[in-house]
Amino acid sequence: MGNIVSRIRPSRPIRRRDTKNASAPTGDVKAYKRGSRVSMSHVAQYILRGLCIALLVLCPALLLPEISQDVAQGITLLAMLAAVVVMTEYSAAYPGLIEFRDAKPYNRLRFCMLAVVVLAITLLQRDLLLTPGADTFFVSGAIGLGNILDFPFSPVRLLVLSLPQGLAPEHMAIVAAAAALAYIMSLIGLAVFLVAMFFGYWPRSDIAFNVWVNLPNFDPTKGVDVVQRLERDAQVNVLLGIILPFSLPVLLHISTFLVQPMTLETPLALVWGVSLWAFIPVNLIMRGVAMYRIAQLVRAQRRRIAEAEDALPLPARSAYS
Repeated sequence: MGNIVSRIRPSRPIRRRDTKNASAPTGDVKAYKRGSRVSMSHVAQYILRGLCIALLVLCPALLLPEISQDVAQGITLLAMLAAVVVMTEYSAAYPGLIEFRDAKPYNRLRFCMLAVVVLAITLLQRDLLLTPGADTFFVSGAIGLGNILDFPFSPVRLLVLSLPQGLAPEHMAIVAAAAALAYIMSLIGLAVFLVAMFFGYWPRSDIAFNVWVNLPNFDPTKGVDVVQRLERDAQVNVLLGIILPFSLPVLLHISTFLVQPMTLETPLALVWGVSLWAFIPVNLIMRGVAMYRIAQLVRAQRRRIAEAEDALPLPARSAYS
């Protein structure tokens, strides 16, 4: 009780000049203006994210020639829906579907990697369609890279073999070149993420990491210990990312017995099919590595809390306790 009373400050009488100063809370006005600027910047960020996603969806249709009007309208609708979903997810107060939305620059790196892959394959298709016989540096480099990675049991060879028989050899060479280009760029993006994590750029030490906001589909109160579940999910994601480039073409080849086979003959189908084929496995590996890093952070935080509790002196014990 004495400790509580000692912290109470004696109140002084309110003077006239104090009331005059209290009537003009300059600090609150500045804080309000500063908060309004932050809120406006957040709104601008939501709109910018939505526009970036819409441009990414529209990019192949805008750059590739001979796109029909019906296809253009459908892609425009998909771009608008994608933009609305992204803006809604980032503007919501509670987490929804998008993971790591408050752990920059993880999502930015993923978006940039997908954008670079889509743009590279789109430019490759554009050069091949506009100048069929031209041997530019970009086209020759992609074809040479496809020939290098087209060895037995490679992901590029398995993707080419998953296509139905009877296609032109030129189309097979284009698919191999696009697949090799997309796969190498995805691996470069993964290497950049690993280097950034190794040098401590992600997750940043000056920003608190909220597991619930960044992993909305992960329930920390369910099942075994949180660290064990994070490590188990990380291992599953990394294994899936390694296996998918080899197993996905096999699954596509098996699915030809049930549905119409995927030929990737249209330019848009080739761009998005090869891009997603290269991006999804790398994205799973990045997710697994990120979850393993989060598990390390949780374990380190627990260790610091335990050391702080051990450092506290124990209360004095009387003879009657």
